[in-house]
Amino acid sequence: MHIIYEYILTLWQYLLVSSPYLLLGLFASGVIHHFIPMDAVKKWLGKNNIFSVIKASLVGVPLPLCSCSVIPTAVTLKKSGASNGATSAFLISTPESGVDSISITYALIDLPMTILRPIAAFCSAFVAGLLQFKFNKFEYVSDDEPKVKCCAKMKKNSQSRATFMEKVTGVFKFGFGKLLNDISFWLTIGILLGALIDFVVPDSFFSNVSDFQSKFLILLIGIPLYICASASTPIAASLMLKGLSPGSAMLFLLVGPATNISNIAVLQKYIGKKGVLLNILSVVVVALGFSFIVDYLYQNYFTLSFAKQLISHEHEASWWQQLSAVVLSLLLVRGLFIEELKPRLIKA
Repeated sequence: MHIIYEYILTLWQYLLVSSPYLLLGLFASGVIHHFIPMDAVKKWLGKNNIFSVIKASLVGVPLPLCSCSVIPTAVTLKKSGASNGATSAFLISTPESGVDSISITYALIDLPMTILRPIAAFCSAFVAGLLQFKFNKFEYVSDDEPKVKCCAKMKKNSQSRATFMEKVTGVFKFGFGKLLNDISFWLTIGILLGALIDFVVPDSFFSNVSDFQSKFLILLIGIPLYICASASTPIAASLMLKGLSPGSAMLFLLVGPATNISNIAVLQKYIGKKGVLLNILSVVVVALGFSFIVDYLYQNYFTLSFAKQLISHEHEASWWQQLSAVVLSLLLVRGLFIEELKPRLIKA
């Protein structure tokens, strides 16, 4: 019982630290979703040139879509005239980053990583889009809709027809309803695993593992693994507390959300096998490059600070941290019931 109690304390500490920023990120996600219509995004990305790749890389960074819900959106963009380059850039920068994952990165890690993460996401997306533009002439001509089974079930929205007050209401319905419901399973897994790693893994765990070995292991696990950007952050923070280098953590934050087997199987229909290989190559090479850059910056210029508060259970939480943790916990339970338990009860 004592072990369970200690683990619950560790888990509660994760919620106290991360929940205020995550709730803020979910609110910002709702604002983006309802005040930046996808019709406008389609127009921005419609041309087959380098500028569309740059715009797709930039637009994808703040958008709150996970690595499987982004596929139907990206295919819609492609059918609207987006090139392979713009489509690939959007497919990579969007799941690697987002206002929700950026906010939880600040909460659990620190400010430099919060800034470097979206920059790395943009660079990996831009390189992928550039390679697609130069080397991939594949064109998909079928009108079939992508069949993707994933954490998100985004419906087509009608922001353009909604009034301002309807949009304001929709901000909360999307951010704290639909979006959180969609990511509730993987976000819960990420928080539980992050706390578990912090609780059971020895502090010196990575002392006997070389940096190259840890990076190789992350690539081996991260490429086929599905995990959304927000869910990957608690795990990365816990691994850093156990001695994983910031660069290796960045590698996990980039590769995990951007690539997985189910997405690869779907994507080859729309951008071709060469396109998929170019995307994976771009993500791996750029992520590896940034992992060494990040390690260099932390060795010479930055010092980890914010993640340290996860170590101390004596950290006195404010009332708003405690309230945020309770609210987030209730919303996660609600999302798990709606998305995971209720469908099974209906089938039974």
